[in-house]
Amino acid sequence: MSWVDALPGAEIENGVVRSFAGELNEAEALAHGTVISPLSQFGLIRFRGEETGTFLQGQLSSDVRQLETGLAQYSSYSTPKGRMLASFLVFRMGDDYLLQISRDLQAAIQKRLSMFVMRSKTKADDASTEIALIGVAGQHAAAAVKAVAGDVPVADFAHHAWSQGVVLALPNGRFEMAVAAQEVPAVWQALQQAGATPVGEPVWRLSEVRAGTPWITASTQEEFVPQMANMELIGAVSFNKGCYPGQEIVARTQYLGKLKRRMYRVRVEAEVTAGQDVFSPEMNGQASGKIMLAAPVGKGTSEALVVVQTSSLEHGLHLGEVSGPQVQVLDLPYEVA
Repeated sequence: MSWVDALPGAEIENGVVRSFAGELNEAEALAHGTVISPLSQFGLIRFRGEETGTFLQGQLSSDVRQLETGLAQYSSYSTPKGRMLASFLVFRMGDDYLLQISRDLQAAIQKRLSMFVMRSKTKADDASTEIALIGVAGQHAAAAVKAVAGDVPVADFAHHAWSQGVVLALPNGRFEMAVAAQEVPAVWQALQQAGATPVGEPVWRLSEVRAGTPWITASTQEEFVPQMANMELIGAVSFNKGCYPGQEIVARTQYLGKLKRRMYRVRVEAEVTAGQDVFSPEMNGQASGKIMLAAPVGKGTSEALVVVQTSSLEHGLHLGEVSGPQVQVLDLPYEVA
């Protein structure tokens, strides 16, 4: 039995918690209160062994050495041509390195990374059934976390360990709690007693959109170089760490001129899904970009992250075709050059 099956009232589809009270009601809960969400849409690849840090340093785009200071970090894994195969949130639990990844990519990426272990003293396994992830967001998220974990990390990506797991502080005042699967019922109940409302995966996805966090899924694999998805703006790319797959392309993109594509947050009066194309009149029928991540905010309305040609912004963007629903650009919590 999965740890999500222990959550009262959870509506589960293919192992992912869709909602507790209907998606639209839950979006309102995020806007006006504090929410908790089982992050069953993610998998966890665990690496163990004395050479794990060195191995991951040579595979991921971030500077994995920074994990030694107790900070978490976003990162990515690319093809030799610099196209992202996956994005991660990477953090430590004890001596273990955990790579949080979109659930639909975990098995393939774990297998691919394991192929390159060779003689390194490290080994990957699936920690998704042993370790549960719970997201906390909203107006009083910090207070709810503190009530349960005894303390709360203040700075983004800071880490707090307590008897039942670890807490990570994420951008936009959000938190993620990683706990042993058997501890989920007690932690979940304690968070509710602290005033948090249970919500499903779409609401947490909306919080990721508003934080400007790009998650690669099966529908967007190999579509983007990291900078197109603002990965260097959220600390997921190091330009002085040495070699990793795609590093030459990533460095060239950074230093040889202005990027032609960037990621923006948008609002659309339509239902939107990752992988959909976005069009602009000046592109002569060719797509200007692609939806990275999208979530409903109301009936027939979505917010999304979209990677598009920057030159298209002044001409207007439309979903699906040039005559499709208009795409309205919104602010991100960080500046896009």
